Amino acid sequence: MFTRREFLEQSLKTSSLVALGSTVPVFVANAADAAMPGKETVLVVVQLTGGNDGLNTVVPFEDDDYYKARPTIAVKQQQTIKVADGIGLNGTLGGLRPLHERGELAIVQGVGYPNPNRSHFESMDVWNSADPKRKRTDGWLGRGLTLMKARPTGIPAFHIGEGDLPLALKGSTAGVPSMNTSKPFGLELGGESFGNSYAASPRRRRFAVKEKVETDSSAAEVPRVRAHKSLISDVAQLSSTTGGMQDFVRRTTLQTYTSIDRLKELMKGETTSGDDERRFLPARYRYRFSGLLSELNLVARMIQAGFGTRIFYLRLDGFDTHGDQLADHNGLLQTLGYAVSQFFETLKGGGDGKRVVLMTFSEFGRRVRENGSRGTDHGSGSCLFVAGPAVKGGLVGKHPGLKPAELDSGDVKFHTDFRRVYATLLDGWLECDSRRVLDNDFAHLPLLKKPAKTAARD
Repeated sequence: MFTRREFLEQSLKTSSLVALGSTVPVFVANAADAAMPGKETVLVVVQLTGGNDGLNTVVPFEDDDYYKARPTIAVKQQQTIKVADGIGLNGTLGGLRPLHERGELAIVQGVGYPNPNRSHFESMDVWNSADPKRKRTDGWLGRGLTLMKARPTGIPAFHIGEGDLPLALKGSTAGVPSMNTSKPFGLELGGESFGNSYAASPRRRRFAVKEKVETDSSAAEVPRVRAHKSLISDVAQLSSTTGGMQDFVRRTTLQTYTSIDRLKELMKGETTSGDDERRFLPARYRYRFSGLLSELNLVARMIQAGFGTRIFYLRLDGFDTHGDQLADHNGLLQTLGYAVSQFFETLKGGGDGKRVVLMTFSEFGRRVRENGSRGTDHGSGSCLFVAGPAVKGGLVGKHPGLKPAELDSGDVKFHTDFRRVYATLLDGWLECDSRRVLDNDFAHLPLLKKPAKTAARD
């Protein structure tokens, strides 16, 4: 009869106890060089789900065609933040004003891809896979993770939020955990849940941030949690000389378990409960314990705590504004602007902001003309932001023309392929050869103060 240890040894050699992406042995054999602790550049990606209306985000306030096409939902000139002649940010993005004034906000206009798809799911797949033909089943960030430098003892990427792991992060042989800030901490290994975790795919590990501070963690342990810790202990004691799947599982499991403990410690004492809300209590700001604001605050604290994570992926939902758009869209932009502003303010105190770049994107824009419900329907080209102290601020690309002859069946025409944004950040920020990720050579955009290193493209 097998002992528990012998059973684990045999199982790890023959099974996929932790199935986290594509082929594991590639990661073991071709691990990237280690990044320098505390010096890693970090990319934070914020997905604006639903199709963000680029025309009401970056407003052509001197264009009569804009106001003719949108008699009830257009943003008035006095409600914008001027960034160039005739162009202004929606005033509800006031949180981004300090970044803009410091020259740390790049505004990419008319961004999209050829033959645009107006399906939410299919267009999001295009952006996440970086493949307009939708033949790839892995993501651009997942492919990049396999190539970029990362600490051997850290988790290189986190998805923070509800729902499945985004396609953008799939394909990484390093494995990407998901963390949900509205659920208790939990870990899933091979479909077996430990400690009150919520349902998840057996192909990933999933976490969630604890809502209440534990006063006595040992007393709160349930038998399954103890069983989980026993399993981890057994895995930790296995030989690490055999390589292959066993060594990969041993390392990633220990990374996962250590990260959970560090996250618990990070959050301990940082919340206070009221009757109807919980708040983070960092040094200067009070954060509501929900939504993008608190999620970005958690990311900032993880960066400051030295987790070594290179990529964070978050989501802000609600941009499918078919009806009564003006109030809803303005509220979403206000949330985005304030959350991003406070994120960089939090990082500024410890000097970590200079090694962080944040990028937003949405699967498509909206039609030029408003519909009968005072909203807009699915369109094509839109805009995106790239922010941070390392960013070269200003407008990138030209604003799409709105005259009938300049439109494509009622849509704005895109001028900038989104893969140029990806190539710029992969080469110039993550130091990862974009040609191997994007299967093509895309010209860089002037998004970063320091140009991309040519060595990354050799």
